[in-house]
Amino acid sequence: MEKETLEALFKDHGFVDFKWINAKDIVVAQWVRFRCMFGCRNYGKKGTCPPNVPPIEDCKQMISEYNQAAVFHFEKRVERIEEYSPWSKEVVSRLMKLEREIFLSGYYKTLLLSFTACILCETCTGSLAECRNPMIVRPGADALGIDVYATVRSIGYPIQVVKDHKDVTNRYAFMLIE
Repeated sequence: MEKETLEALFKDHGFVDFKWINAKDIVVAQWVRFRCMFGCRNYGKKGTCPPNVPPIEDCKQMISEYNQAAVFHFEKRVERIEEYSPWSKEVVSRLMKLEREIFLSGYYKTLLLSFTACILCETCTGSLAECRNPMIVRPGADALGIDVYATVRSIGYPIQVVKDHKDVTNRYAFMLIE
């Protein structure tokens, strides 16, 4: 399948804001993991968040085994913080359907790296081994040490620190495709 065919598939799933990136240009950095450790409420509580994910070096190695990735951009503004989770869940669900279709098209190494910590269950078991949805659970890009800011800026996408939930937020998912 050529990029044009993949792009048509993206659009069929309602994803029109995306760019391609060479996987070697995805920035993976240890500081991102430290930011998870010291500053994220999900640290140690989700099966797809540190310390329940591979070490940074393993993440770098895994990403290096791909040639390309599609970066999907999502811009969202919410009036109430409670609106964010349902929106995220719906978008991630659609991304998972896209990942499955790409996989079934012959890209057996396809892997989605989400823009959020896993939100499939109301209460997470905190362990991948005990996950209630092991076939569809995916980590957030930052959980694997991806410096989303540096990576998306390098391909011309906007991103800024969100100071208030009413501000526009730019979220990014990575679809590794090989």
